Amino acid sequence: MADKTATTPVAELTGETQQLVEHFGESVQPAEYEGVVIDAAKLVEAATHIRDELGYNYLSSLTAVDYLKEGYFEVVYHAYRLAEGGGPLVFKARTPRDVAKLPSLTPVWRGAELQEREAWDLMGISFEDHPDLRRILLWEGFEGHPLRKDWKEPYYEADAKPFKSRWPDGQHVRAEDRVEWHDNVQYPQGWNPETFTPETKTLLYKGLTSVPESGGNGHDAIHTDEVIVSMGPQHPSTHGVFRMVVSLQGETIVNLKPVIGYLHRNHEKIGERNTYIQNMPFTDRLDYIASMSNNFGYAITVEKLMGIAPPERAEYIRVIMAEFTRIISHLVAIGFLFNDLGAYFTPALYGLEERERILDLFEMASGSRMMCNYFRFGGVAKDVSEDFIRLARELAFERLPGIIDEFERYLNNNEIFRERTIGVGVLSTEDAIRFSTSGPLLRASNVPYDVRRAEPYSIYDRFDFDVVTRPTGDVYDRYIVRIEEVRQSVRILQQALDQIPEGEIQTGKKKYQDRVAAGQAYGRVEGPKGELGFYVVSDGSINPYRYHIRAPTFINITPLVEMCKGFKVADVVVILGSIDIVLGEVDR
Repeated sequence: MADKTATTPVAELTGETQQLVEHFGESVQPAEYEGVVIDAAKLVEAATHIRDELGYNYLSSLTAVDYLKEGYFEVVYHAYRLAEGGGPLVFKARTPRDVAKLPSLTPVWRGAELQEREAWDLMGISFEDHPDLRRILLWEGFEGHPLRKDWKEPYYEADAKPFKSRWPDGQHVRAEDRVEWHDNVQYPQGWNPETFTPETKTLLYKGLTSVPESGGNGHDAIHTDEVIVSMGPQHPSTHGVFRMVVSLQGETIVNLKPVIGYLHRNHEKIGERNTYIQNMPFTDRLDYIASMSNNFGYAITVEKLMGIAPPERAEYIRVIMAEFTRIISHLVAIGFLFNDLGAYFTPALYGLEERERILDLFEMASGSRMMCNYFRFGGVAKDVSEDFIRLARELAFERLPGIIDEFERYLNNNEIFRERTIGVGVLSTEDAIRFSTSGPLLRASNVPYDVRRAEPYSIYDRFDFDVVTRPTGDVYDRYIVRIEEVRQSVRILQQALDQIPEGEIQTGKKKYQDRVAAGQAYGRVEGPKGELGFYVVSDGSINPYRYHIRAPTFINITPLVEMCKGFKVADVVVILGSIDIVLGEVDR
């Protein structure tokens, strides 16, 4: 990154940031571009003040940036007010690279737990007083912290694409042929797999043996021996290569720790090597059920940095694609939740049938059914045809309302379903906020927070729809929220299809690559599974200096242990299914 200079703009202090400066004095200073920098010694106190006195009770995003030339890491926090909505309060903390230590904010927001572990794993920043600081996405013997700017992998060729060996030279040599192991792996010096005992394996099992006095259903537990069992990562009901280490008293869950990273491919490091436009198809591979929504979040973030907005027709097309995506995601989630319950493929096939009809539309517009790569900075790749609009209207006005009624008629009052889900996996309102959950998981705990309403993006402020909530926060409520949100998406689609204007679909000319002005931006959308956010730092080149994804399902598994304690092994599968995770997004 280019050296920071006196010309780098400093954030203007207004409102809450001015209050922080007045309250904490020299411990709080204006940051570059936006927000404030808080002295590490005052970080926990200031974060508590932000939560309790300023009302920013929801920590949405926590990530780190490596400023190699300046010699420090910067941890960036985005906090929001759930009741009032609106934009974030951005605050930052810095630590020298050779020390890399900051206090943990888990005592203030439990939602920081997995995000701090990620920053430790990938950046090497230690968080003091963190309850479980160990690697989370990489294996225990991994050497180094790969998001550091001075870390190089065995396949390393250059810091940024396009690589000269491909273009313009055209002298490419397979990376496998350039390295010792013929694979993209490296090991610490002197490492021996026969004698290696990972310390974090001990930490994983530490603390898994505390026994509750009674089960979550209120009945006293029968005395049995306590055992530790590994569920996954090849378990058919963990929705991918997801592992849970479970401490059991009989069949009752005493404690649980999620183990992830089996699909980790360092998405963000690759994203920082890519040009900006090369990351658009890369976002398709996050939540691969919701590629259009992923495109949306990334596009609006880069558009903030570029200072551009799409034409009216492109905005409507984006909303139409996003709401069809939400319908796909929710119907598939509901179908496979019933699959986890033992209904096998009948409900899932009902959901997949509607998904296929919507994917026909995506294929008409983008040429692809799953990895759509459809959004562009300032618009969309191609216009939609009259046939697309006609088929979309048939779905939104004629077919989908009846399909929703059919789902509810067959499922809502199913006796076995209600018995297995009502009162199971309860997440209280307070815990849902404290753990930084989002999407249906948050709203089913009676928190009426939806980014489309709280901080409207695109043209969502033009549409009439309800933010669906439920009072209890159990598995059944999460199902009801999703089925009702499908109904609300149909309402939005009907309005958008009635209002869509003629006109251009792209601001300016389409470009092979974009040079984005220096700056920092956090963009977020209400994805099907929750708040999907992108934090991008630009140094003015054609490649992002920092590219981070706030993956909703990654953060939504933070309260999994609290939701499962006291319930049975069979309930864990259902509780996990009700969170609706996709491992491509969790592991990245």
